[in-house]
Amino acid sequence: MKKSILLLFTFLITVVSFAQQKRELKHNTDTNLIDVVYYHDNGVVSQTGSYTTDGKLQGVWLSFDTEGKKIVSANYDNGKKVGKWIHWVDGVPKEVDYSKNIASL
Repeated sequence: MKKSILLLFTFLITVVSFAQQKRELKHNTDTNLIDVVYYHDNGVVSQTGSYTTDGKLQGVWLSFDTEGKKIVSANYDNGKKVGKWIHWVDGVPKEVDYSKNIASL
């Protein structure tokens, strides 16, 4: 339970930070996705990933701390959480498996 709350808290902070960050958008004509890079205030990459043309998260999303260390590796399919997600907590990887958009540790 404690791990789930920590993971949820990390995800919520990540989502809230979307609206406050500088970003670069590029239409990828090969995949027909919008590739995006978000930046921390210090210029270090915060997140990378892709959106569908109707705004749903798609594919691999990576999140980084202000020093550029990877803190989350997530997977989406048409806006739904899928597959294996990895959260690094104090440098230790913690895995969460999403089946049918529901987390299992």
